[in-house]
Amino acid sequence: MANLSHPSEFVLLGFSSFGELQVLLYGPFLLLYLLAFMGNTVIIVMIIADSHLHTPMYFFLGNFSLLEILVTVTTVPRMLSGLLVPHKVISFTGCMVQFYFYFSLGSTSFLILSDMALDRFVAICHPLRYGTLMSWAVCSRLAGAAWAAPFLAMVPTVLSRAHLNYCHGNTINHFFCDNAPLLQLSCSDTSLLEFWDFLMALAFVLSSFLMTLISYGYIVTTVLRITSARGRQKAFSTCGSHLTLVFLGYSSTIFLYVRPGKAHSVEVNKTVALVTSVFTPFLNPFILTLRNETVKAVVWGQIQRLKGLHKGL
Repeated sequence: MANLSHPSEFVLLGFSSFGELQVLLYGPFLLLYLLAFMGNTVIIVMIIADSHLHTPMYFFLGNFSLLEILVTVTTVPRMLSGLLVPHKVISFTGCMVQFYFYFSLGSTSFLILSDMALDRFVAICHPLRYGTLMSWAVCSRLAGAAWAAPFLAMVPTVLSRAHLNYCHGNTINHFFCDNAPLLQLSCSDTSLLEFWDFLMALAFVLSSFLMTLISYGYIVTTVLRITSARGRQKAFSTCGSHLTLVFLGYSSTIFLYVRPGKAHSVEVNKTVALVTSVFTPFLNPFILTLRNETVKAVVWGQIQRLKGLHKGL
């Protein structure tokens, strides 16, 4: 690790393989970005403003929507600018900062998803103790740990990238500073870093996924014991939106990152990363509103209230 060197900037190829046609991607991606930003903002404002949503489940949903906004802000604006300008560069420091926030926020989102699964487990399997087990103090500690742990754990991760020897050029075949393309540019021995990355994936992705599976295992067992068909349907309906978010989030991330750091097809990775950075945040508000009866009722109530105000004017 002696005589370390790194470039002053990286070139992000983005979607340069599309040539001049990449300009045509700007409009659709911008629209998805704006809709994702506005949709998740509406969810947060609605949760804060409506007392019916002042419950642990919606507290965690609000955290998740905030994370979706921050993830898109971390990657998408630079990706959009790269579609219009010929010289797609990011400073070395900017690259490290983007790397840090992208993976910290992404890890936090998985811990929040596992907190949501734990909340549903307590609500369905231990309803009489729900108020005690999921008090606001407990929820605050769970959310605080979900935010703090990844941001602390990613400090040595990003520092290790900052001290690699990048002797294979400065061109990143991606639209943001992802892990695998950075490792591919290094001629340092990255085996220890790849092992550390795998430990981080175990700690934040696979462990939270396992907790979610265990929680839903107990939930399904409890719900199947309910004799009323309507009761079973009501119990499952409260979990529908969360399960959809779990499927979208974990399927793409496990595919991307729970593998050795350099064993990736870059073009496939860009496509899957596009799903996690743009499409999933865009779908999140629709999933929460279309598959959640309480949120739909609140939205409809707000629409009716706005109509009443409009008629009064």
